Amino acid sequence: MKQVVLDKLDRRIVAVLQQDGRISNQMLAEQVGLSPAACWRRVRVLEEGGVIIGYSARLDPDAMGQGLCVLVNLSLQRHTIDSTAEIEREVSSYPEVLQCFAVTGNADFVLRVVVADMASYDRFLNEKIFTLQGIAQVNSNFALREIKNTQILPVTRVGD
Repeated sequence: MKQVVLDKLDRRIVAVLQQDGRISNQMLAEQVGLSPAACWRRVRVLEEGGVIIGYSARLDPDAMGQGLCVLVNLSLQRHTIDSTAEIEREVSSYPEVLQCFAVTGNADFVLRVVVADMASYDRFLNEKIFTLQGIAQVNSNFALREIKNTQILPVTRVGD
């Protein structure tokens, strides 16, 4: 996707919306120094242009009974377009997988997986990951504690 050039007001809008996606248009307009109508138009352009791709609520994994976070490194036996695409499709369909990255280095994919407990992770491995065709190695790293977890992108430029 082509990078979108944002002006100072657009960057203020997305910075505020990243902090509070439920803010009213009136409050957003006041915070960025625009009229409500002009602010609404800019937000619509940012949404239609693919800068803002959605809004969601962040949930506490412990409160949701999904407190075990595992970073899973998957290595493939062979690297073909078809086998890689199939693994990507399968892994993307698993609700336990919150993120999946194709990476360089010792693994081919890194997954961020959340489950309730070790028994749930064992089932996840046995019923899903170990059934994937073409997996050579699985390496699990268990998160001891979360230091930082954000989806907020930096939106300022030098000199702003």
